[in-house]
Amino acid sequence: MAIPSAELGVRPRNHRWAVLRQDPILLVTLIAISLSLIIFVVYPLLKVFWLSFFPRGSFTLETYRYIFSQWWLRGTITNTLVLGVSTATVSTIIGFMFAYALNRTDMPWKGFFRTMGQLPLVSPPFMFTISVILLLGRNGVITRTLLGLRNFDIYGLPGLVLVQTIGMFPIAFMTLNGVLQGISSDLEEGALDLGASRWEVFRTITLPLSTPGIASAWLLVFVSSLADFANPMVLGGDFEVLSVQAYLQFTGMFNMPRGTALAIILLVPAMLAFSIERYWISKRSYVTVTGKPSSLRILTTPKPLRWGLFLGCFTVSAIILLFYLTVIAGAFVKTWGVNWTPTLEHFRYAWDVGKDSIKATLYLAAWATPITGVLGMIIAFLLVRKDFPGKRALGFTSMLAYAVPGTVVGIGYILAFNQPPLLLTGTAAIIVLCFIFREMPVGIEAGVASLTQIDRSIEEASTNLGASTAYTFAHVTMPLIKPAFIAGLSFAFTRAMTAVSAIIFLVSARWNHLTVLILAQTEIMRLGPASVLSLFLIIIVLLTFALMRVLVGEGARPRISGV
Repeated sequence: MAIPSAELGVRPRNHRWAVLRQDPILLVTLIAISLSLIIFVVYPLLKVFWLSFFPRGSFTLETYRYIFSQWWLRGTITNTLVLGVSTATVSTIIGFMFAYALNRTDMPWKGFFRTMGQLPLVSPPFMFTISVILLLGRNGVITRTLLGLRNFDIYGLPGLVLVQTIGMFPIAFMTLNGVLQGISSDLEEGALDLGASRWEVFRTITLPLSTPGIASAWLLVFVSSLADFANPMVLGGDFEVLSVQAYLQFTGMFNMPRGTALAIILLVPAMLAFSIERYWISKRSYVTVTGKPSSLRILTTPKPLRWGLFLGCFTVSAIILLFYLTVIAGAFVKTWGVNWTPTLEHFRYAWDVGKDSIKATLYLAAWATPITGVLGMIIAFLLVRKDFPGKRALGFTSMLAYAVPGTVVGIGYILAFNQPPLLLTGTAAIIVLCFIFREMPVGIEAGVASLTQIDRSIEEASTNLGASTAYTFAHVTMPLIKPAFIAGLSFAFTRAMTAVSAIIFLVSARWNHLTVLILAQTEIMRLGPASVLSLFLIIIVLLTFALMRVLVGEGARPRISGV
């Protein structure tokens, strides 16, 4: 998120305090939001740090020395980084291929490929793991039934790179799609008119201008890969990563200091990548600003390039469709790879064990989604339109939760809210609060991007006529940023329905989550019920998206941000 310097202009400190004294509603809002961020973002992280460095009340590095002295724990650090780099590299290449093909060529089937480039974002994070096991596992329809392979093993790094790439390349695609849309095609057309070849134009204009966006996309996928818990938990095999090992140490072996130390080690590369990504975002915002009107025109594309990109996009899309069809088929087959008899038994079983989790998940998402959306827009409004002391600190803290892997957040919430006066463990509130403060940054980014495109004189006119900050925000600002608000809502709802890495620490017998139930069914290899529950989840999310589209209109259809 890059907030233009003009919006963050430094004013005299006395002026900032005077603004707060003159607007008590603004002051109360800032105090409430700041306290909320301190309690539900900063405090849980401090608890994780404290337990890792003060396991028995006094400072010690004993836990960290043990971790770095054990080869099997050092191996989880290396494995995590190798997986993150591999997934981020492959995902960024595929994401750029999709974005370039859709924005710079006259390739057919663009609508279909655009849908395929976003579809994995609405799926449970480990749904593709189920598909890979059904297709390429020990009883996989491809490996055993078609090819007759008996010793093929998809578990480990290759399988994880495959499922993470299919699930995460849309993040790179969404990021790079916006980057390429922002690069005027006039630059490329001018170079072509001067005699440059298509390759020279790509190498000297398109690629250099896209470099900050490529770096941003790579870093975002890298952070997402580091934070992934469900896929390595099921498909990792002997390839152990930090997120899973931290969970096992914390909940399985009840070694909380070691679990928190592993979580802190996981946090370091995630925060470093996030900070670098913020730098690239701010740098990218001014690359092609010329002050002159420009247009995005599709230039004539050589046939080899057009059909080569078409083949690449088609191959990836075919794999995505195959994975979805495999899950659907798995829901109707008695025992995959052994007994192909059609059955509805999995639906009956899934409904019996899952109906309470479905109701609980919908209830939690229904509470978290509107609060997340509204709070994100309020903070975006404050960051862009108001000048107050501590503005940069508020912006950093509000975005902090997005950079923190879910495993760290989950451990932090368990440590922070398991005793009075904030005894929330086992309640719906702790899950809802986790959703709100973890997914709110995307709504903030969407709101900031929208507000920076709206002339502030519209809101100033309302203020000059005597309207309060609250009235101006509700009746002037919110209608103008409605598409950004809906985008924030759609992302919040999707994440509330499909998240697993943080809430696996927070669920209880009363408040179980559907994704945790799917993960449990997958771990015990009940892939039929897991497929059915995954289908239930996808249908719910897609129906909600369709309802949003009806309510806000086609032009403001919700999209998942690639932030």
